[in-house]
Amino acid sequence: MELQQYLKIFRDYWRSIVATLLLVVAAVAGYTVLQTPVYNASASVFVIVESGETAGELSQGASYAERQVQSFVQVTETAVVLQPVIDELGMDTTPKALAGRISVTSPNSTSLISVSVSGTDPAEIAELTDAVAASLVTTVNELSPTTMEGQGLVRATVIDPAVVPSSPSAPKPLTNLVLGIMLGALLGYGQALLRSVLDTRIRTTADLEEISSTPVLATIGHVNANAKPSEQHAHAEAYRRLRTNISFIGLGGERRSSLVITSTMPGEGKTQTSVNLAKVLAQSGDSVLLIDADLRRPQVAARLGLDSELGLADVLTRRGTLADLTIPAMSNLWVLPAGTVPPNPSELLGSKAMESLLQVAEREFDHVIIDTPPVLPVTDATILASRTGGAILVTRANQTRDAQVEATLETLETGSAEVVGFVLNDVSVSALNDRYGYYSEYSSGTKQTDSSRKKASLRPRHEG
Repeated sequence: MELQQYLKIFRDYWRSIVATLLLVVAAVAGYTVLQTPVYNASASVFVIVESGETAGELSQGASYAERQVQSFVQVTETAVVLQPVIDELGMDTTPKALAGRISVTSPNSTSLISVSVSGTDPAEIAELTDAVAASLVTTVNELSPTTMEGQGLVRATVIDPAVVPSSPSAPKPLTNLVLGIMLGALLGYGQALLRSVLDTRIRTTADLEEISSTPVLATIGHVNANAKPSEQHAHAEAYRRLRTNISFIGLGGERRSSLVITSTMPGEGKTQTSVNLAKVLAQSGDSVLLIDADLRRPQVAARLGLDSELGLADVLTRRGTLADLTIPAMSNLWVLPAGTVPPNPSELLGSKAMESLLQVAEREFDHVIIDTPPVLPVTDATILASRTGGAILVTRANQTRDAQVEATLETLETGSAEVVGFVLNDVSVSALNDRYGYYSEYSSGTKQTDSSRKKASLRPRHEG
């Protein structure tokens, strides 16, 4: 993964990252506040060699002290040291329980023994630490070997008695806060990275390019009723770019002039794409026939405010002709509504009558735009796409998933239908600015030409 991808993940999921960070920090802060302060007191015991009469005795004592100091560390936590302490202080505990509060260590190659005791009462633990150190001294002196005269070779003494601690050793608010921030940041970004990996929704054109080599013909931004003029202009310009890209791939030339507009599932914007594409093609001066071939949930006529009582289904069942039932919607644009909803849409769309209608329409019009049902729920779009110049697949950003696109492409390929390109619909303004950093500023400052003033406005809706 490149740095840019990591930054994109942070930008996409920064809210959950910050929320996780704050949650962890709050949990750490709560844990710190609820902890009972714990104090620690320490005392140091030094094991020394008593003077001997000969060099051998001195060497024997030094070697013994160094060799046995680790044994003295272990002895400190036994009953021989701790029971006298319990008796002296009148404690209601056992040597084993008391040993759990004591920490005894010795640095390597030294004769120092450090005794530490923890607890909630500073004065009590200082007294207890001194008592343990004193008991250890007594025990060491009793266990050490003696000379021929009965003098002990090794003697222990307390060189650093315990001091009553003035501040607790735990909890450590600052340390806990730093650790909480580090842990929160790690967990926050970790969950964002995991969500990014598991989230298979299409977000950008790069996601579509990873699935298929089929070109993305247009990226349509998300525009609502309160959109700024610059956003509305960019929205309309995106459909003009779609019109231009269609001409680049040869539609209306060697390729058949009919084109299916479909999607993977309902609600991805195929109908509005069909309507707006038909408009911009008509605005360029070409004659356009827009056919509503969604005989299950027709919407084209309603979008354009036209009568939909009779239409495609009636032409296919010979209750009317193409010339009689087409409705002029604007200059150079005619619409054939779905008409009477039939009980067998797939059979009608796959009939010879439909093939004949397409041939007539392609002769009479420069462009034939056909709005069809989504590919995955029914076979209607696949049937029509195989009999036309191809299909444009409309996907909705943050809704359509990788698997749906892959399944749709496979279905169309199996049906001998060609996908000429994608339209990525309902893309956020921030994503568009990332891809076209100059576009928003440029489009807001662009002066309309005389021809563009004559063009009908495109309604900023993304429903299908």
